[in-house]
Amino acid sequence: MTPLLPSRDLARITLAVLVIGLMIVACLWILQPFLGATIWATMIVVATWPMMRGVQARLGGQRWAAVAVMTLVMLLVLVVPIVLAVATIVDHADDMVAWAKALAAAGIPSPPGWLERVPFVGERIAKEWQQLAATPPADLVARATPYARQAVQWFAAQAGGFGLMLLQFLLIVLITGILYATGETAARGVRRFARRLADERGENSVVLAGQAIRAVALGVVVTALAQSTLAGIGLAVAGIPYAAVLTAIIFILCIAQLGPLLVLAPAVGWLYWTGDPVWGTVLLVWTVIVSSMDNFLRPILIKRGADLPLLLIFVGVIGGLIGFGVIGLFVGPTILAVTYRLLESWIADIDRPRAESVEQRNT
Repeated sequence: MTPLLPSRDLARITLAVLVIGLMIVACLWILQPFLGATIWATMIVVATWPMMRGVQARLGGQRWAAVAVMTLVMLLVLVVPIVLAVATIVDHADDMVAWAKALAAAGIPSPPGWLERVPFVGERIAKEWQQLAATPPADLVARATPYARQAVQWFAAQAGGFGLMLLQFLLIVLITGILYATGETAARGVRRFARRLADERGENSVVLAGQAIRAVALGVVVTALAQSTLAGIGLAVAGIPYAAVLTAIIFILCIAQLGPLLVLAPAVGWLYWTGDPVWGTVLLVWTVIVSSMDNFLRPILIKRGADLPLLLIFVGVIGGLIGFGVIGLFVGPTILAVTYRLLESWIADIDRPRAESVEQRNT
């Protein structure tokens, strides 16, 4: 008589899975305030790890010195510009209100004659412009003052939000420094965890994720540099004042995926406003070219860094940006890249038994 095999304890397995799930949820709940900063810091460290190793080699192999240099660079890039910008706006809040009043008191010139000949919208814009030009300066001042004051009050009300953003950036810099110092240990732990989940396939997925992150960083930074450089050339040639400062602002906007249009469009309007339609039209055409080049340049650069289908990269960048914000630029392509490789490897498994059977027959 054969002994009965012990049956599976379904209740025990269910409770064990439930407890593990509750522990994961509890850990994520506790770490939730730090998840955003941790993800950003991880993306930054993975993308700039070769740079950090290069700095370490130039400093005689001293890891602590390289970590200090890279952390200082992150601090200068992320925190200092925000502090300076906020402080400058707060210090000159009264000047901004006075400038708005002076601009309104100066009056609005009559619209140029060519504006009415612009197809579709020229007559309507010229009519509205003429109504504003006919408004007495005192009325313009009365209209502009509340808006200027409301803008300053809104900015003051958002000061707490800027403070939280600054605190978040400081946390990103801190976590980045920790990951720079313990990068090998963290990478080894992640690869071992992935190997425990899916053997060699899981470890390869981690490597692929790192390549995708570096590729996206390369595409974002190089595209921003190309767009800001070309935009700066256009501003300088068109005779826009403070072209260098505006170029720096365009570079920051391109890094944030807001694009150069926020600076170039007002510059085009300023040229038309000052009665220079020729250079305004030239800069308008240049603006269209520069603003649209990221649609094809960024995916091509990303594909060079990671051997993945161009459509997959494009969908990952756009979908990630829409779904997760700026950080989705890195998260979107990474998730799609890992999923694509895992699916590709899983489908390829169907051919292995056939290949083995054919090999056995041949032997």
